Amino acid sequence: MVNTSVLVLNRSFFPIHITSLKRAFCLLYQGFAHAVDAQFRTFDFDSWSQLSIEQRDETIGLVNRMIKVPRVILLLGYDRIPKGRVRFTRANIFFRDRNTCQYCGEIFSKSDLSIDHVVPRSHGGTSTWENVVCSCFTCNKQKGGRTPREASMKLINHPRRPHWTPFFRLTLEDLHRREWLPFLNIVDISYWNTELLEK
Repeated sequence: MVNTSVLVLNRSFFPIHITSLKRAFCLLYQGFAHAVDAQFRTFDFDSWSQLSIEQRDETIGLVNRMIKVPRVILLLGYDRIPKGRVRFTRANIFFRDRNTCQYCGEIFSKSDLSIDHVVPRSHGGTSTWENVVCSCFTCNKQKGGRTPREASMKLINHPRRPHWTPFFRLTLEDLHRREWLPFLNIVDISYWNTELLEK
């Protein structure tokens, strides 16, 4: 239970991190964070530990009593959004290219797209942001192991490293946390968020 996930919000109620329950309790107990309930009310450690426990609530035992498990905490002294690099993943490549084949311009579902190396690996091309694009299966097959010029195909957009601020990773278990839903606006699946090797 102490290693289960807790959503961390900044002072503006924006989700910035996922931490363990153990770490969340440390932050709560030390006064660096408040627990957030379903009505968006905030509680310090003492007031949270005094809340009555309903039958459906998850609890953890303290020395002398049970305490409700917080699923969302609010950092009291942090109002920024952490900066970081955008992970080189399938999901982020597809997001950058808006699920659009970069050769024919058609929008497809993720299951009908592949990742194409603009300069094929057989020509010394690398697996980097600047050399991969979304491609439908038909265009990918037509291009084959050639460059776009050799295949007489034109790229709609030249691939670039994205500049948006990355969010954080969610697990399949996390997607079912009803307490998180008001704060989330994305859905991650492990396949789409496994970092690809740049080489």
